[in-house]
Amino acid sequence: MVIVIATIKDIAKLAGVSPATVSRVLNNDAGLAVSEETRERIFAAAEQLQYKLPKLKRMKRAGDMARRQIGLLLMASPDLERLDPYFMSVRQGIEAECSELGLSIAAAVRLGQAEKQPLNHLDGVIVVGSVSEAEIGSVYGNLQRAVLVDHACPIGGCDTVNLNFKLAVRIALDHLIRLGHTRIGYIGGEEALDASGNWQAGTRPAEFRDYMAGKGLYAPELVKLGEWNPDGGYELMRQLLQEDNRPTACFVGSDPMAIGGLRALHDSGMAVPDEMAVVGFDDIELAAYAHPPLTTIRVYAEQLGRSAARLMAERLDGREAAKHVTLDPTLVVRESCGAANLKQ
Repeated sequence: MVIVIATIKDIAKLAGVSPATVSRVLNNDAGLAVSEETRERIFAAAEQLQYKLPKLKRMKRAGDMARRQIGLLLMASPDLERLDPYFMSVRQGIEAECSELGLSIAAAVRLGQAEKQPLNHLDGVIVVGSVSEAEIGSVYGNLQRAVLVDHACPIGGCDTVNLNFKLAVRIALDHLIRLGHTRIGYIGGEEALDASGNWQAGTRPAEFRDYMAGKGLYAPELVKLGEWNPDGGYELMRQLLQEDNRPTACFVGSDPMAIGGLRALHDSGMAVPDEMAVVGFDDIELAAYAHPPLTTIRVYAEQLGRSAARLMAERLDGREAAKHVTLDPTLVVRESCGAANLKQ
């Protein structure tokens, strides 16, 4: 039995093009100007001749992906990205994974710029942060091609990538309770948009309330919400200190807010952690250099972004059912909680 192995010339003859064109198409040469019809004809001819079938499928998939263009819809302003590196890390994770996948990011739109730069002409959109369904719809109409990252309100048909907030809150509060704290406050930002586009309390304070209520320890007067920045953390911590029966520990919704809160404690003459233990959220680089170094929840922000890019690639490759990815956080123990040497 003689096995005939197809060659580039055989494909070229069957497809009616030159061998050079076949070679460049099969190798996804970005500099080649060729019609989609010609490209499909070449791959069909190669498949008909059974030309390196496993490799051919990978080559075709890579070529398909390279021609797809996606957009980013970002809740965080450039100023917020600067103040809270979490959002920048998520975006950088998306960009890095898209680069490795050969997927092109054609545009990035900040919240509030949707009318100026719609993205309906693109193949998909990755949304970072709690953006309302109406806002997403004004930018991009096909929700089955939208991947939501760190989005507090689920939207039917969309892929999602989220942190396991329930676990994050539990391990932070378990740690503080294990250290003997029962009166624990929470400060954080308003983080979720409802169907009408109004800011709501969001996931972190809700999980805090549920956990503390389950322990019989919830005190609503110890929950303070404001701006997601160090100034917000400073002001909310000062409000917390004005309570008649102030807490002995505080869980803070982001590290930049926690750093602002630490400054408020220092300015008020409160010793950390002796008079107030503090646990942050994110584990940004500066957390280790706070005074004192900040105990915090590590959330793997870049991995959230990379996971979103992979979900988008799967959608573009034909997956129809929505998929939801949840990443578990870990606790990083430093000096601000009073248990830097406690092993987890």
